[in-house]
Amino acid sequence: MQNQGLVNIQKLDSSLVVDLKYSSTDNFFGEDVYGILKNAYLQEKPARALKAANEALMATHPNLRLIIYDAARPIEIQKVLWNKLDSLPPKKRKDFVADPLEGSIHNFGCAVDLSIYNSETKEALDMGTKYDYFGHLAYPRLENQMLQQGNLTEKQLENRQLLRKVMQSAGFEPITSEWWHFNYYSRKKAKELYKIIE
Repeated sequence: MQNQGLVNIQKLDSSLVVDLKYSSTDNFFGEDVYGILKNAYLQEKPARALKAANEALMATHPNLRLIIYDAARPIEIQKVLWNKLDSLPPKKRKDFVADPLEGSIHNFGCAVDLSIYNSETKEALDMGTKYDYFGHLAYPRLENQMLQQGNLTEKQLENRQLLRKVMQSAGFEPITSEWWHFNYYSRKKAKELYKIIE
């Protein structure tokens, strides 16, 4: 990854916690697809923005820091993830995984999946679902509805809002269907600036 100009985020900020879910079996299909990849990488500008978001979080909550579940993702891994959902029609599959023919913003090193980690309890904050949960409860756009229905608690919503606040303060944008996913650039801008990660 470094030979493609990407930055190891823990070398930039050692207080960031990294737990790459696709380097373990703790993911939606229960397989380690990253193999030897154990570090999280981003392009330099998004990496510096992530550091700024983590610093903003720690400035107001000294026991909290960001925990990274996924960052830059090689295109070959994108193909594996896409093919793992082959029981779904392509249009529905795009709700969960970007089509490798188009590329994900992860494939350009400009997107990150993350949560907030409590360094005292050694656990991630409760966001109402696990990472990579495929259902409406993970959708930020439905949070108020989920709160009213009793499917999401006030505390879980506050935790999500804190994550969005620190990430947006550093220039990242959330998406409407995954509370954990943030883009630093649009797909169009990422394609203009960077090559796809091999």
